[in-house]
Amino acid sequence: MVVDQTLEKVKDIIEAVKKEQSLEEGDILINCLHKVQDVYQNFVPSEAAEIVAESLNVPLSKVYEVLTFYTMFSTKTRGTFIIRVCNSLPCHVTGGAKIIETLFEELKVGFGGTTEDGLFTLEKTGCLGLCGVGPVIMINDQFYGNLTPERVVEIIAGYRKKGRAGT
Repeated sequence: MVVDQTLEKVKDIIEAVKKEQSLEEGDILINCLHKVQDVYQNFVPSEAAEIVAESLNVPLSKVYEVLTFYTMFSTKTRGTFIIRVCNSLPCHVTGGAKIIETLFEELKVGFGGTTEDGLFTLEKTGCLGLCGVGPVIMINDQFYGNLTPERVVEIIAGYRKKGRAGT
């Protein structure tokens, strides 16, 4: 069960987003879900989804429609760092398969998996829009291109240090 104090924070977030003048109705829901997901470290628990639905006066089914349509949202716990691997053709032909293999070996999980330490969740995604520097991965909001297996190992090691430091 989610702590009541955190659920109160969810209500505060929703009220703040609702006050943003420039947002349309659909944008309010998406912005609320992004901010709620930040509170829960990369996922939206069912209790929080219910509060969003109630507070915005939208059906819970609409909230889940958005949560399950957009790949940036999750209703399941995920790692601190979400690694999204581009699996489009341009990344594939520039060595993407080796990058995926390296990530599998380094993290000891496949797509959709979260590492035992809870630091990383590995997801595949379509084009990230950086075809000129493929293969590409995205970790949370940071992009990495022109990857080699060696560079991937270095990047993961850097994030492991950040995760252990509590960043």
